[in-house]
Order: sequence, then C-alpha cells, then structure tokens
Amino acid sequence: MTRYVISADIGGTKTLLHAAESGDGNGQAHYERLYPSRDYSSFSDVLRDFLNQPKVAELGGKPASACFAVAGPIVQQTAHLTNLPWVMDGEAIAKEFSIPSIKLINDFKAVALSIEILSPGDLETLQPGKPHAQGVRVALGAGTGMGVAWLMWREGGYISLSSEAGHMDFAPADELQDRLLQYLRKKFGHVSIERILSGPGLTNIFNFLSDSFEADPSDASGLMQVQLNADSAVQVSDLAFKHNHPIAVKAMDLFVEIYGAYAGSLALAGLSRGGVYVAGGIAPKIIDKLREGGFMKAFCDKGRFSALMGETPVHVVMNPKAGLLGATCEAQRMIVKND
Repeated sequence: MTRYVISADIGGTKTLLHAAESGDGNGQAHYERLYPSRDYSSFSDVLRDFLNQPKVAELGGKPASACFAVAGPIVQQTAHLTNLPWVMDGEAIAKEFSIPSIKLINDFKAVALSIEILSPGDLETLQPGKPHAQGVRVALGAGTGMGVAWLMWREGGYISLSSEAGHMDFAPADELQDRLLQYLRKKFGHVSIERILSGPGLTNIFNFLSDSFEADPSDASGLMQVQLNADSAVQVSDLAFKHNHPIAVKAMDLFVEIYGAYAGSLALAGLSRGGVYVAGGIAPKIIDKLREGGFMKAFCDKGRFSALMGETPVHVVMNPKAGLLGATCEAQRMIVKND
C-alpha cells in the first residue's frame, strides 16, 4: 500500500485534484483530474469521484493528508467560496472520507507557497529590479476573482499570509477611470478592485466603454457597440487580439493599466522588496500585452516613490498549476509534522 497525499486547487470555474506519493520534496505525481466546479453541488461530490478513480484507488487505503486551496476566506477551517455556492468544512470532510489530516488554505496562499519551488521557466520577468534577500513578497492574480497573499521571512523560510485584498476599494488614477468608477457604482454600490481585475471585471470595462463609445457611422462591422454577458473575458480577448476591435483593445489596455497600478499599490503596502508575483488565470494569456509597457508604467507611477518602484522585481507566474503545487507542498509538510 502506497502512502499518498491529496491536494486541490478549487476555484469558481474549475477544480483541479492531484494525488502524489508522500516523501521528501513535493512528492511524485501519480494522478491528476480537472473538474468543472459548477457541474457539482458540493466539493464532497468532486472528491468522492476523484478518490474512486482507478488510478487513485490502486494506491490503496486512504490519503495520509490533504490540503485544499480554496478561492475564498478560511475561518476556523470552514470556507464559503466567493464565486461558487459551496461551503467546505475541513473537519467534516476529514470525517466523511476518513482522512486523518486535512487543511483548507486560501488559493493565493497556495500560489505564494509555490514561489520558492517554481523553476526559472515558470516565470516571465517584467522588471528584474533589485531584489532584497528575505524581503517581503506579494502574489496577486486575476481570474474568476482577484487573489492576494503575502510572503514573509520567518525562522529560516517564508511563511504565507492570506488576505482578501481583492475586495479593497478601486482607486481610479485618471478621468476615464473616475467615470468607470461612477458607472460601476451605479451597478454594484461598493466597487472593489475585483469588480475590475477579474474575468467579469474585464467584461465590466468593455461594457462601460461600449456604453460610452460614440459610434463611427462609417463602421459597418456591427461590432463597434455591443454589450456582453457577465463573464465574457474570453470574448473580449478574442475581439481585441484577433479582430482588433477598438472597444476591446481599449478595454484590454485599461485593464492592464489598472492591474499595474494595483500591483504597485500592493508592493507599497507591504514594501515588497522581495518581489511582486502576478499569477492567476488571466496574466499568462495576455503576457504580450503585459510586456508592452502599460502595466509597468502604471506600476511605477507612484509619485515620490517611483524610484523605489523601479527597484521592485516584478514577475508573471506562467505555470497554471502554481496553486496546486503550493497545496501539494503543504500536504507533504503536514505528513512530516505529524510523524
């Protein structure tokens, strides 16, 4: 019978589960399966299916530990997912599946935990900066929502601190962004940064610009003024990158500028001289746009602190499984701690 651990990266759109043999390091990958989250009424339904998969069942017995990275706040090992109607209780899951040790962690805490084990090929550097050894790091990323976690050096290694900084107020930087804020305030009341820096947020920007756009009578494409559904980020990207749609191109530019400004604000908040790591599902898909310069210009545009911002390393995490890697590392540590 093989001793093994289970890890998961659980988001509003998809849930990725992973079985790995226990041991030193990250463990040897054994089996992995992707589930569309909204097709299941609870996480237990997903986990049950996964554990019954032949490649997992052949390991024999129950997992020695499990760590689940969850897109939402964790309170006493209970999580109400922000963009999914699931409630997860770590103790109840452990009892239901007879797993001796289970931990729920925030999904971006898991991303942050992966940073030390990512390979150079997993990172795209936007600004090398002047990194400080043992300096504070911050990981952030737009996807279904906006996640943020901090890394701080303690007793010979980094520890990860969860946050809900994606729900901080949006701070407009110019007149156009002021108008975007007013537009979204009428729709939502409180306007957090997640209303803009996320898949649905990119759609919000597109619809705002479409409403504000003065159509060119000579345009016969039928694409100039359209309204998209709540989460149409893929469609906005397609219109921008494949069709050069003017509203979509402007939406993407504005998204990237706001993204850079927000990343810079987080870097200032934590004095993140160890580096800023932009993760999440969207950044790797728009990496060429991030390289164009709008992101870093907004990142560094902090007035008297612009010089400091120019010294802050900024990287894009290109590995889509960073959160899963972090959760797997934590599951392995749980075994060592319990032995």
